[in-house]
Formats: sequence, C-alpha cells, structure tokens
Amino acid sequence: MVPGIAQHEGAGDPADGPVATQLRKGVLEYCVLALLRDGPRYGVELLQELGRFPMLATSQGTIYPLLSRLRRAGLADTFLRDSASGPSRRYYTLTDAGRSALAEFTALWPAFRKTVDHVLTPGENP
Repeated sequence: MVPGIAQHEGAGDPADGPVATQLRKGVLEYCVLALLRDGPRYGVELLQELGRFPMLATSQGTIYPLLSRLRRAGLADTFLRDSASGPSRRYYTLTDAGRSALAEFTALWPAFRKTVDHVLTPGENP
C-alpha cells in the first residue's frame, strides 16, 4: 500500500482476504475505467481514490501493471503533465474503446450481481 492511503484495520479484515482479492481482481479494471470517465488522473491519485473504499484499496504493484494493460489494450491513453511538486506525472485518460468497455460492464453488472445474489441465497436454488 502507499503510505498515507487508507489501510485496513485489524488482522483478518475480510477486505484483505483471498476471496476479496479475487473479487477485486475481477472488477478493479472497470472501477479504474469508471474513475477515468470523469477526467485524467495519475496513478497515485487513482490509488487514493480506490483507497477510500476498503474493498477496492490496492497497491502500486497492482495499479501500475493494470494501467499498462489498459493502455496496451487501447482502453486508456497517457500523457505527461508538469508537476509543481516534482517530476512530470503520467496521466491516464479514457479512450473511446475504454468508454465502450465501461458501458458494456455497466450494462451487464446489475444482472451479474443479481444472479450471484440469487445463487448465494439459501433455498433459492432447486
């Protein structure tokens, strides 16, 4: 985790467990795309925003490879911007393909969530 970014309290926090890790892997890409929807952001800024939500909090070792994959897949683009507090920062923006991927995920997510909720509810499956 990045110093100063939300940390999970207490040992055994469910947000730090293997199930949460697997769930996070499945949706983190789309959550990052959603954060980019409103405008350009740089890596640490994305980490801070994700850190506001314990189930989405991640590390630099996860976010930067994910951002590279998004760029290589054509879902995000980058540019450098001067920083008043150090070297230039690499900002990430959403491409048209990224907007399409996010729209598809957004359309599918409610039915996916409803299906999983149905399967997980005891007595709901014959």
